[in-house]
Amino acid sequence: MDSAKKPFYHYKKEEVNKTKPPLASMDSTKKSPPSNHLTLTKTLSKLLHPRHNTSSFPEPLVSSSSSPSSSFRITTYTYTSEEMESLLGQLFASVSSIKAAYAQLQLAQSPYDPASIQSADLAVVTELRRVSDLKRAFVNHSLQLSSPLQSQINEQHSLLKTYEITTKQLEFDVDQKDFLLISLRSELSQLNLKIREFEMKLYPGKTMASLDGLHLSGLNPTHFLCTLRFAVNSIRNFVRLMVEHMIHACWDMDAAAKAVHPGTKLKSSAHRSFYFESYICNIMFSDFHKKDFNLEFLQDREKWDSTKFFHEFMSMKSLTTKEILHGSEDNFTIGFKLFLSAKYLSMVQPKMELSFFGDLDQRNMIKSCREYPNSEWFMGFAEMARRVWLLHCLFFSFGLERKVSIFQVRKGTRFSEVHMENAVADESSGAAKVPTYRDKVVGFTVVPGFQVGMTLIQARVYLSGMD
Repeated sequence: MDSAKKPFYHYKKEEVNKTKPPLASMDSTKKSPPSNHLTLTKTLSKLLHPRHNTSSFPEPLVSSSSSPSSSFRITTYTYTSEEMESLLGQLFASVSSIKAAYAQLQLAQSPYDPASIQSADLAVVTELRRVSDLKRAFVNHSLQLSSPLQSQINEQHSLLKTYEITTKQLEFDVDQKDFLLISLRSELSQLNLKIREFEMKLYPGKTMASLDGLHLSGLNPTHFLCTLRFAVNSIRNFVRLMVEHMIHACWDMDAAAKAVHPGTKLKSSAHRSFYFESYICNIMFSDFHKKDFNLEFLQDREKWDSTKFFHEFMSMKSLTTKEILHGSEDNFTIGFKLFLSAKYLSMVQPKMELSFFGDLDQRNMIKSCREYPNSEWFMGFAEMARRVWLLHCLFFSFGLERKVSIFQVRKGTRFSEVHMENAVADESSGAAKVPTYRDKVVGFTVVPGFQVGMTLIQARVYLSGMD
């Protein structure tokens, strides 16, 4: 045997010739030879501790007994490294096969597949028998050499089968999750429909739910008025948010209001919100009468007809602001994002943002048009911009055959109840303090007015010189 390879030993009992006397020099306290069922464990232990040399193995000996018929002799057998490598290779291949079969057994449980369960169970039993045969061959010193490469191939094949089964299980789990997601989306859609039905009953003609199922041929001024109300409500919400930031930043609120319309006297601190609302509307409704908002990057919209504007309105009406900003891009959402960025940079000056937040991080993000802040401030602005954008789409959905226009009232114009609505009286409770507006003039327009066909929607104005 090659001296570089350490032999592996196995012990086997052989009956001693009864006529041979026992050795007189044998130590009577010597341990009995190991039993057959411990042979595999001892051999593997020797393999895992290669530092032990062959001197640790006992020499052949004969145990003495009072009965000659029970005397045995220990014969030493050695296993070469090639034989042990062959054994371990076959053993690992069998273990991998058992793992693959067990994985197949688990996969067949859900959904329940009796044929696959029976096949996997048979594979497990077959491999366990093969392991048992290996043990028996090892004990009986009848191991058959097999190619280590073939054992590795078998092991890798079993591992590959295990991975394939695991992949199938993961795919099944994904399908289950997808089915659950579709089911939940269907439930959500049904709940949203019920909510809209309730809103229509509670607020007839005042909710966007009244626009569901709208067709271009059925479009009328009432639909435009409903959309305008939603846009104005979002503007007022953003005004409140802006005022909160001004107070938190310790702004002089009266001075800020007067800076918007310096020529109009502020009669009450309660009227400051009209100044700020007017400031926002002037920017958001600037060039509203143009299809492209007079923005160079929206020039292609000049070629759109009423059908395309209406299609954009219906497509974006059902989307939330977050879905538009963070969802997949198309021609509609890209145009809105550019409009959103342009209006934000125009309305929120760097000094204002720096005063509110101490940095210009949000402004820089919006400039990039690649990502958008999730702050309450920006999302409030984005929601307002979305509703103004929808109103603009609906404005041009009426087409040339139905005249539509937007107007604001110049400062100093005599008040007319036909075209104007007093913003202060609109905010007061039931009894308006000012019964007549004779000799009153307009200080500034708060919300512009619209004309849709023969329907006139009054402009909301703030009157100067009010008591």
